[in-house]
Amino acid sequence: MAIFKQRKNKVFAVICVLLVIMFFIPTPYYLFQPGSVEELGSKVTVEGGDKTSKGNLYLTTVLSLRASNIYYLAYGMMAPHTDLRKVKEVRGNMTDEEYNKILDHMMTTSQQHALVAGLRAAGEEVDVKPNGIFVAGILDNSYAKGKLKIGDIITQVDDQPISKAADFLDYLSNKKAGDTVKLAFNRDSTVKTESVELIPINNSPNKAGVGIGPEDQFKVETARSVKINAEDIGGPSAGLMFSLEVYNQLTPGDLTKGYEIAGTGTIDMDGNVGQIGGIREKITAVEKAGMDIFFCPADLLDGDTNEKDVKDEVQKEGYKVKIVPVKTIQEAIDYLEKLPPKEGK
Repeated sequence: MAIFKQRKNKVFAVICVLLVIMFFIPTPYYLFQPGSVEELGSKVTVEGGDKTSKGNLYLTTVLSLRASNIYYLAYGMMAPHTDLRKVKEVRGNMTDEEYNKILDHMMTTSQQHALVAGLRAAGEEVDVKPNGIFVAGILDNSYAKGKLKIGDIITQVDDQPISKAADFLDYLSNKKAGDTVKLAFNRDSTVKTESVELIPINNSPNKAGVGIGPEDQFKVETARSVKINAEDIGGPSAGLMFSLEVYNQLTPGDLTKGYEIAGTGTIDMDGNVGQIGGIREKITAVEKAGMDIFFCPADLLDGDTNEKDVKDEVQKEGYKVKIVPVKTIQEAIDYLEKLPPKEGK
């Protein structure tokens, strides 16, 4: 009997050790779940604008969690409205720091685009100037690896000022693989320089490049101050709703008409709405929050699925929120302006 009890205790101890070990074994997955629905009047302040409205505009988020151990993964496999995606699908080979810099850049750019689109829709003058080249990615075979970092802002090439990605690529078009260029760039408010050997691009010996993903940085100047406080929200998907909030604060009347209006979608400076990720999780959060209307990007191109996915989720789950696909900020404005005021508001 004593021997049996000892064996039982040993088995129990082994199981406990295994359970503890499993807690520290990472998994290559992210969990994506419905996030928050956040009112924009408290996040956007336009100088001379009017925040008085009977309804509200809201951005929507997706909660993303790293499945840091097998228990999180098991939870994600069983939890409703949860999408599992491999880490490499989400961020490629980027480190946590690089991925966070990309998200911050996307949100900053999204806010700039929203500011420009919202002000222009309201008839305001906006001055947009190129302001350097953001390093959004570095190829594995690039000689810039270890010299440049994701998040650097290139401002000069061979001692010549450069402010646009198109001009940067045009300059490199006269170079060949094996040539070296001197790059000046900003990193965390410090100016640095590095010489980088060019590599063949697309396996073409006649086309050379640094081997980075260059994206334009902009400086936006406006006649009035506009402050957008996104706090810890990353990514570009709140662009449409930020631009609508800017527009609503600047124009006469109440664009909301008393409705609770959520939405998602990227925005460019011309007011065009683009596709986003996590639409199914977002519509679930919107329904739970009791929203009246949800703006989503319209499907325009092959491969676009936001409109299809959100309508499918609404039908499958029996959600009551009104889905309004839009191609531009102006389409969203036109829709709201034609709405009758909400009863009781």
